[in-house]
Order: sequence, then structure tokens, then C-alpha cells
Amino acid sequence: MLPRKDTSRGALAALALASLVAVGGCGGKQSPDLANGKKLFAGKATCGSCHTLARANTKGNVGPDLDAAFAADRRAGLGQSTIEGLVLDQIAHPRRGSAMPGGLVKGKKARDVAAYVAFAAARPGKDMGFLATAAQPPKGPPVVEKNGTLTIPADPTGALAFVTDKATGQPGPAKFVMPNKSPIQHNIAIKGAATGAGPIVGSGGTSSFSVTLKPGTYEFFCAVPGHEAGGMKGTLTVK
Repeated sequence: MLPRKDTSRGALAALALASLVAVGGCGGKQSPDLANGKKLFAGKATCGSCHTLARANTKGNVGPDLDAAFAADRRAGLGQSTIEGLVLDQIAHPRRGSAMPGGLVKGKKARDVAAYVAFAAARPGKDMGFLATAAQPPKGPPVVEKNGTLTIPADPTGALAFVTDKATGQPGPAKFVMPNKSPIQHNIAIKGAATGAGPIVGSGGTSSFSVTLKPGTYEFFCAVPGHEAGGMKGTLTVK
């Protein structure tokens, strides 16, 4: 989503305008949905696993930091609609060699994501009102150890989260199991009085490992770079 380094500002602005005109030609009079854009950015669109965007509470480090990328444009007075057009173009046509696939989201979803990035990037403060909770996946009830196994699935939407942020267990041998039905890679690991980690797996895989637990408090988390910092973690209480 970072503007191409080899493109002049004038060309970028023209490209942005062309992108918005193209959207407008497809019934684009409807205003973009910023809340949906934030949900997609941090969740199903999985942008947040690669990009840092403070207002979306994402800290990915695979792709550019979007706050830093657009800070100079904000200072130069580049309008929000122009930034939206730049982001739309990058969604459809990522830079050569980029880890981001082209067309990760399309149509109205792409415009919602672009509009939210244009609204949020390099903008001080925090989202308020309906935007404040837009990207927070609902948390399920605490996971309870059963027959020595703690099954803690990854959030299936692609959000950087497990289905719960709390679990309880008993001292002794335990097996951690994380089914992954999300569209991105995850694993499960713990740290505390004892440590352990399962393999990183893609959609449809299962990450698991065994460890002996002592009484105390542990953190279970995803060890994929940026995922723990993005919120994919929880508390395990052993007693």
C-alpha cells in the first residue's frame, strides 16, 4: 500500500483520481464504510499482519509502516481522497516483488479499506465511537483443559487473535492444540514458568506441542513476527 518510489507526486495524484473515477463509474456515489474498512484491514484482508497502522492497532513489519509512509504526504497537504486513490492502486497493483498479492480485496471492500487507511494513516490520536471497536473480534469463553489438552483455535476470520484470550489448566503434562482455519499462518506458543511452541501452520493446519506446566500464570501467543504485538495473545492460569 506504499506509494511507488519511482512515481512522481503529480503522476500519483493523477493515478489516484483515475482510481476514484473508476470506482465512481461502478456506483461509487455510495460513501465508503470506514468501520468495514477497518475490520477488513485488521481482519480478513490481513493487511495488519504486514503493515503497522496505529489507529487500527496493527504492528506488522513485513510491509511498510503506513503511518510513516504517508506522514510526509499529510504534512504536504495531500488530500484524503488522493491518498485513498493511491491505496486503491496499490491494492490492485502491488509493487513488483511485494509480498502482497494483487487484488487482496476488490470492489467496494477495496474502497472501504483504502478509505480507512486514507482516514487513519499518520493521523494522531485514537479512533473514537463506532470506529473504536470496529476491528475487535468477539472473544469466546475461556478454554478449559480437558484430559490434559488445551485446544485454542486461531480466530477464523484472519484477525490477529485466538478465539479466546483466557484459558485455565492444571499442573502437570499438557498438550496445546491450535487449529488454524484463518487465511494466514499462525502457531501457538507459551511463555512463563515453562515455555514451548508449536510449528507455524497455514489455513487448515494444526499447531501443537506438549509441555509440563507448573502452577502460575502464563501467556499463550502466536510467535509469527508481529502477531503477538498485534494482539494475538492471552492468559493461561494454572492452578
